[in-house]
Amino acid sequence: MSSAPLRVLVVEDDPVAADAHALYAGRVEGFTVVGVAHSRAAAVRALDRAPVDLILLDLYLPDGHGLQLLRSLRAAGHSADVIAVTSARDLAIVREGVSLGVVQYVLKPFAFATLRDRLVRYAEFRATAGEASGQEEVDRALAALRAPHATALPKGLSAPTLEAVTRTLRSAATGLTAAGAGTAVGISRITARRYLEHLVTEGRAVRAPQYGQVGRPELQYRWLGGPARGR
Repeated sequence: MSSAPLRVLVVEDDPVAADAHALYAGRVEGFTVVGVAHSRAAAVRALDRAPVDLILLDLYLPDGHGLQLLRSLRAAGHSADVIAVTSARDLAIVREGVSLGVVQYVLKPFAFATLRDRLVRYAEFRATAGEASGQEEVDRALAALRAPHATALPKGLSAPTLEAVTRTLRSAATGLTAAGAGTAVGISRITARRYLEHLVTEGRAVRAPQYGQVGRPELQYRWLGGPARGR
């Protein structure tokens, strides 16, 4: 008999990003999203209603810092683990988060594959039980949590060009066609489309036909998490 899925609460103030994170987590086998909260107060109410195993926590909330929320949860006896989903890169914050029970950090923006890797490794860590036979077994358990797999790009795609296309698409509030992205980045339309399709496959972008022009409609690509913000 399979074990019950791990219950996840998404805490993220941006509704579009919150929906995306919930969609991502719900696609990973062994996890179920039981709630979404857009503020510190809403997260506390959700946790008072029902316990969860894991919180996907944005650190910048409209009514307080995410670590303030985590500190109050620990004081109230909530023991859920936390994966911080944030743009914060201050290592002092990272150290403080670890002391409060943050088991992983996922920096925005990220692909579905990145979060999936962290969740799968977290599930492996949670599945460890019993008494370790020695140091090696303890090291293996911790390695499952701390050493993420490298995500390989499809053949022919390069990380710098993907980063450039991603940055361009994120900054386009109404989306871009492959031709528009190619012009902005300095690559051909066909090459730009390969990168845009990769972002769609990873769940980071969506596409839809653009009508209203003569001839065959073009595909319009839009960043799933909305335009870039200074967060």
